[in-house]
Amino acid sequence: MSDEKIIIQVDPDLEDLIPGFLENRKLDVEKLRAELESNNFINLQSIGHSIKGVGGGYGFDLMSELGAAIESAAKEQNSELAREKVDQLYNYLQRVVVEYA
Repeated sequence: MSDEKIIIQVDPDLEDLIPGFLENRKLDVEKLRAELESNNFINLQSIGHSIKGVGGGYGFDLMSELGAAIESAAKEQNSELAREKVDQLYNYLQRVVVEYA
């Protein structure tokens, strides 16, 4: 996986919200991994759906796409694909850099 930074431009009005928002998504990754370990596809689907819904609103479109992919993989009970998408989400969160413009 790449370690190249991903720059996201966000409205300066959201500057107070973004650090907590991103921290919560990192917590979501931990929850997703725990649900994968217990094969809890219902919770995986729910968390994926939530990530799909919140990412785009702040300009994190790839985050929303990965959330949708996690939700879809959970619906299909495809743990291998779900794990791959959770890993991609983790990698994305490690690389994202926010610029307020």
